[in-house]
Amino acid sequence: MKSKKWIIILLAAAALLIVMGVLKGGSSNKSIEVTSEKVTKRTIVETVAASGKIQPETEVVISSDVSGEIIEMAVLEGDLVKKGDLLLKINPDLVESALSRAEAALNTTRANLAGTRARLAQSKSQFVNAKATFERNEKLYKDNVISQSEFDNAKASYEVASADVNAAEESVQAGIFNVKSSEATLKEARENLGRTSIYSPMDGTITKLNKEKGERVVGTAQMAGTEILTVADLSVMEVAVEVNENDIVRVNIGDTTEIEVDAYLGKKFKGLVTEIANSANILGTSADQVTNFDVKIRILPSSYKKLMDGKDVNFSPFRPGMSATVDIRTTEATDVLTLPIQAVTTRAEKDTSEAKTLKTSLAGEKEDEELKECVFIVDGDVVKQVYVETGIQNTMHIEITSGLTEGDEVVSGPYTSISKKLKDGDKIEVVTKDKLFSKEKD
Repeated sequence: MKSKKWIIILLAAAALLIVMGVLKGGSSNKSIEVTSEKVTKRTIVETVAASGKIQPETEVVISSDVSGEIIEMAVLEGDLVKKGDLLLKINPDLVESALSRAEAALNTTRANLAGTRARLAQSKSQFVNAKATFERNEKLYKDNVISQSEFDNAKASYEVASADVNAAEESVQAGIFNVKSSEATLKEARENLGRTSIYSPMDGTITKLNKEKGERVVGTAQMAGTEILTVADLSVMEVAVEVNENDIVRVNIGDTTEIEVDAYLGKKFKGLVTEIANSANILGTSADQVTNFDVKIRILPSSYKKLMDGKDVNFSPFRPGMSATVDIRTTEATDVLTLPIQAVTTRAEKDTSEAKTLKTSLAGEKEDEELKECVFIVDGDVVKQVYVETGIQNTMHIEITSGLTEGDEVVSGPYTSISKKLKDGDKIEVVTKDKLFSKEKD
């Protein structure tokens, strides 16, 4: 009985081993389902994406050069203005008082100058008399006609008269400077009086009003005062965006762009890069710094002509502050070999050296193997791993510069199989995308 029992156990174990071997062999021969696409020629445009706000290309912030109360606001937000149109008036009372004081000060300095010049004339007359007396007494002294004391008195009078003339001339010069200073003060006061009325410096639209009639503003001629309103030329608009430091090297002045504005869903506009900042905007702390560069893109009027149909010539479909996204076309490759981006992956390059099959570091650890771009070509029911070189890419396709020829059939999905599972020589089954993705959902 025992021998019969052992025979049954051995037979069951053998059957189990046979079943496991069959299952293992079946699983090793199972094909991997993939999709494929052929290498085709097409035009690829590489782009840099960015987002930002729309703003006028030309705008002027109007601020006050004098202090006072706004007594008249001649415009409203949205009004169209021409260069030289009155925008607002500031109460001139304080400026007029300063002007009156400047005029009075000028009159005073002029009167003082006249008095100083009269004293100079008097000093010169006295000097002439003192000089004549000195010269006469000097001769008499030499002839021993007058005493030493009389000669000394004449000489002293002459020197005093000469000093008086010099002092009077300096006083006249100082008086001239005082008059010029008073004239400059008066000129500034008159200019300040003119600054109480502010006029538009350009043709444009009032895009912002920061102050109203009755409010007070502060300002001086030396520094910007209170911002009162903004005048902008809405006929030429631009998008101000920030581009990351990794992408800015590919952007150049004159690059064309495609612009999408949130307010006009489904519509695309054309643009042109007009300005690239030389200095970066650095955001965040040192640990997570983000370095961007300001780029300005002009919206080409020809791309929104339809939005202008039936509108006034001064109408603009865009308003300052609208959100927009741009795709800057940096490089274009025409009629080049391409594949879907997901068809290209990386694998470690095989080391064919007989002397060294495993790279090791001095510490005995395995070094990082060099990764190279590759694809898997469909060769019957198996795949062949081929290393390739790539060029530019867009959001869908990538340029193949070497390694493939037009018409080669390459595995294009699923991405997990291409990036991790597939190996050179693996057995595959090419299926449609619908079949593959329906199974993945199941």
